[in-house]
Amino acid sequence: MFESDSAALGFELNDGVATITFNRPEARNALNDDVTRNFAPALAWCAESDDVRAVILTGAGGAFCAGADVGRRRPGEQEEPPTIEAQFQAMKERHRSMGTALYALRKPTIAAVPGAAAGAGMTFALACDMRLAATSAFFTTAYARIGLSGDYGVAWLLSRVVTPAYARQLLLTSERVSAEQALAKGLVNYVYPDDALMDEARSLAKQFAAGPPIAYRYIKDNLDEAFLLDHPTAVAHETQRVVKSGSTHDSREARAAFAEKRKPKFQGR
Repeated sequence: MFESDSAALGFELNDGVATITFNRPEARNALNDDVTRNFAPALAWCAESDDVRAVILTGAGGAFCAGADVGRRRPGEQEEPPTIEAQFQAMKERHRSMGTALYALRKPTIAAVPGAAAGAGMTFALACDMRLAATSAFFTTAYARIGLSGDYGVAWLLSRVVTPAYARQLLLTSERVSAEQALAKGLVNYVYPDDALMDEARSLAKQFAAGPPIAYRYIKDNLDEAFLLDHPTAVAHETQRVVKSGSTHDSREARAAFAEKRKPKFQGR
């Protein structure tokens, strides 16, 4: 099982549900080296482990994640910054191993968002399949406010979650979006009182954990390809996957359970 080497990133596994928690409440869970060093391997472990059937991403202490800790200065940091090319290569790998890896997980992912989801924090929420917001939650791209254009795939993700026009608005203005506004715009799926957020997230995650892993993986493949392929090709791929999923033990079990009027027991095979 994955074990974080820092309290800055929490990790738990219960009943098939992995919970990854940004845990720097004194900094509204802003990303630092301790967080990023552990986040990538946590995601990789979730992707590989058959023990993980669903993932919750959340933040401790009343915030989700305020993005990069832009005010920090690492001990011994060089006065001269690395070259543009060196920065590009380092950032590309960081984006691949965290933002892209989160989006690419072939298991259901849930962002449970209390308080601030800003910058990269908002992007990580967008990379999840579903977003549950506390009433205290708010979202802001934040990048333009600090002279940045965006990272971790924010433009790509935001344009697929909300309308392209609204995505442009949020990126250009860095305006703050409340939980209720986010719900109205389709940015989040549900809004709950703060004290009910994690119970609701766990309930949904347990539902996914008890579901059919192979079918979920194929559903995510179908949805991803819907943005990339023409209709005939997408339908052909979808047809291949429904035939494959229909031949699994899980599908046979579901049909038997339906006939026997009981709940199916999915095993991921």
